[in-house]
Amino acid sequence: MNSQITGKDIFGRMRAGEAIRKDDPEYDQFQQAVARTIRLSAALNTSADIDQVRQRLSEITGKDIDGSTTIFPPFHTNFGRFITLGKNVFINHACSFLDMGGITIEDDVMIGPRVNLTSETHPLDPANRGTVIPKPIVIRRNAWIGAAATILPGVTIGENAIVAAGAVVSRDVPANAIVAGIPAKVVKTV
Repeated sequence: MNSQITGKDIFGRMRAGEAIRKDDPEYDQFQQAVARTIRLSAALNTSADIDQVRQRLSEITGKDIDGSTTIFPPFHTNFGRFITLGKNVFINHACSFLDMGGITIEDDVMIGPRVNLTSETHPLDPANRGTVIPKPIVIRRNAWIGAAATILPGVTIGENAIVAAGAVVSRDVPANAIVAGIPAKVVKTV
């Protein structure tokens, strides 16, 4: 489906969770946005101080990043425009946010080093594997994501929840739960 049918451009369709094929008539607009993000990311990752990193990420996302939020480079994103960060968020070194499906991080969240947030997936059918299926990730207030954890498409991490280091989270995590393992399972509550 294209924008003439839905009334939305490719970015609106992505936000609505529509699958995007490489032969989409507006795919070039998406590629241009990715190229812009790549250029801005290079500047972000060579920034000299935290304020400069925050400013560069604000350029990438198109939204002001609150002064209480800290991001340690390197930081990687493939698109950037669908990242929303709350206040007092901490993102440690070498995180990767694939945000075509949308990534929302609420206030007071801590994200450890080398965390991967992947809000997009692909069909299982090999003939359609180049299609992107956007599915949002939401990390609720005061959650803590441990080092090298991976959060998969469509997952919500509940308020105050903890994701253990190295966990792979493929299902929603309830508020106040601690999850660990591959796939991540609730091991206790806070």
